[in-house]
Amino acid sequence: MENDGKVEETIPLLQNSSLPLAIKETDDDYQNLIPRVWIESKKLWHIVGPAIFSRVAIYSMNVITQAFAGHLGDLELASISIANTVIVGFNFGLLLGMASALETLCGQAFGAKKYSMLGVYMQRSWIVLFLCSVLLLPMYIFATPVLKFLGQPDDVAEQSGIVAMWMIPLHFSFAFQFPLQRFLQSQLKTGIIAWVSLISFIVHVFVTWLFVYKLQYGIIGTAITLNFSWWVLVFGMFAYTVCGGCPLSWTGFSSQAFSGLGEFLKLSAASGVMLCQSINGWEMMIPLAFFAGTGVRVANELGAGNGKAAKFATTVSVVSSLIIGLFFGVFIVVLHDKFALIFTSSTEVINAVDKLSILLALTILLNSVQPVLSGVAVGSGWQAVVAYINVGCYYVIGVPVGILFGMVFHFGVMGIWSGMIGGTAVQTLILAIMTIRCNWENEAEKASSHMEKLARGK
Repeated sequence: MENDGKVEETIPLLQNSSLPLAIKETDDDYQNLIPRVWIESKKLWHIVGPAIFSRVAIYSMNVITQAFAGHLGDLELASISIANTVIVGFNFGLLLGMASALETLCGQAFGAKKYSMLGVYMQRSWIVLFLCSVLLLPMYIFATPVLKFLGQPDDVAEQSGIVAMWMIPLHFSFAFQFPLQRFLQSQLKTGIIAWVSLISFIVHVFVTWLFVYKLQYGIIGTAITLNFSWWVLVFGMFAYTVCGGCPLSWTGFSSQAFSGLGEFLKLSAASGVMLCQSINGWEMMIPLAFFAGTGVRVANELGAGNGKAAKFATTVSVVSSLIIGLFFGVFIVVLHDKFALIFTSSTEVINAVDKLSILLALTILLNSVQPVLSGVAVGSGWQAVVAYINVGCYYVIGVPVGILFGMVFHFGVMGIWSGMIGGTAVQTLILAIMTIRCNWENEAEKASSHMEKLARGK
């Protein structure tokens, strides 16, 4: 394949694997459905398995930090929790969503065998996310007055503001870590992400113990440990990339990274709005892994010009995630009056959880489908449209209905939660209709055309 006068090298789309990434379909393929589902499932779990592990490991670093802070005192626990949730959590979701634009671009470039463009796209993402990180700095600098305005007690707001200031290095690590993760993920190099996450997790446990218990740096020590551990993630993946781990997709820093930034920013911004509502804790780690895996699979197949294979990958992903969601949903329903014992022995809390168990089961079921369909949108490059859908379903349906049921009709937490479930259900239905009605062959043609345009920096 010619590209700017140079011949692109070709490599198997699934390195170190016997599984072909792109399968040209014929009518005979549909007579062997079970083998095809098995092959597609193995390709999907090649991405999803390590993705689940790395996400759980990274999320657990926050849990460990909060656990250590809790042993320092109630004020420290409240401060680190609020700083993480309100300040860091919002920026985490926004920048993570913006980085998901790489799942479209890198995934399709890898499928089209334009390997050298992957490094260029990642550098463009670094530039865009770094500039956005700078623009978001006031949230950290003015965290204390913002939290007071939101109704937090003065002592909690002031302590959280101090913690937020110490987490600024963590904030900037997002701008580099998220693009690196998607860059490697799009090339099916998910194993290295899992190993780096494991190393970072082990380092985090040690430095947290050292800074908080041995050196007794208190609440500031907990913030420092998160900074340190997240930058271990960045340097670990960067070292692998530049030290020979990606010989075709990383050819060094390029001035091409500064071209086409407008189009890249547009796609990244839409991705950020689309995903910002989707970071809900441990419960979402498996669906978010499917979100990533589905995005990569669909983008790879569309980039390779295989519309039917992208459709089949979508079907297998949705069904696989739905089966897992059904399992956990049934688990909640069957053990509705017992599963809370895992977390507490309080009779009041157990009874409250029991009353909410059906809503929790419905939430898990919807969350097993909606992120996968969002992954299809990312892989297909539909971020802008889906961003409007997500915002509309959340703010036009979910929030108003939740307020109506919870505060006007006095159903309390159940009413608010029911409204949010309604918004998610409408969102899932719209995404499902878009996916079902999609002309996958046209999407494959559009992906090829779009890749050519971006490769020229237009």
